Amino acid sequence: MHVFVTGGTGTIGSAVVPELVAHGHTVLALVRSEEAERAVTAAGAKALRGGLSDLDVLRAGAARADGVVSLAFGRDYGTPEALARSIAEETAAMTALGEELAGSERPYVVVSGTPWVPGRVATESDPVPTDGPVGDRGRTVMAVLDLASRGVRSSAVRLPRTVHEDGQGGFAGFLTEAARRSGVAGFPGDGAQRWPAVHARDAAVLFRLALESAPAGTAWHAVADEGDAVLDIATVIGRRLGLPVQNVPEETFGPFGPIFAMDQPASSVHTREALGWEPTHASLLDDLENLQP
Repeated sequence: MHVFVTGGTGTIGSAVVPELVAHGHTVLALVRSEEAERAVTAAGAKALRGGLSDLDVLRAGAARADGVVSLAFGRDYGTPEALARSIAEETAAMTALGEELAGSERPYVVVSGTPWVPGRVATESDPVPTDGPVGDRGRTVMAVLDLASRGVRSSAVRLPRTVHEDGQGGFAGFLTEAARRSGVAGFPGDGAQRWPAVHARDAAVLFRLALESAPAGTAWHAVADEGDAVLDIATVIGRRLGLPVQNVPEETFGPFGPIFAMDQPASSVHTREALGWEPTHASLLDDLENLQP
């Protein structure tokens, strides 16, 4: 099928685009710069120039496609205010894409996050949170899934807290960046809290499977590692960077501090059984061994 992709040059998108092309799909990718256009062209896709806030461009891209994969998110989320602006921009974009697809029975795959469930491992049947600093994202995803009643084969791929490749990306990437800045491989809380993880290339396979065959209104978990202890993550980062490992205040990580301190393991049992998805790439702790001092 011909697929319109937003966010095609990000950590996830740069794996999704070649995954789609390798399996016979043609891709039109939204790009904001000449550099991004060169990247998607090199991956075998065509480029559509525009930003996430260019709603007419988004509608035009979706109108030309047999299906849509929405991955883009704003780059500014260092403060609560910036995060709120990025979420509002994403909501407007996802809503515009959904309206364009309404009544067409075309697939629409959006990105979401695995939920936090107190006291147990989260599963695909658990709802995404609609409160807290990213609650608006949860409400937007639920609205997309509700498009199933309006003739859209909508689905959500829920990503874990760390989507990684070559030791980079996600929450673990934030810890690494903070460690390089501060000279300490820090972690919030006691470090026993668990974060799920997945390699970007494994996540890309799930986005393709959802696009090709996920039933309307369904959510799936791109989880390879059910939950790595944050202390174990920080320990590998500290060893690879030659830095001490120690607890630091939640505030060190800005608006993500409270989220970083949560125990939030997640399962992908249903996803593997129903869609035949099977991760094959390196685990997070193994991938972090690629970090360079």
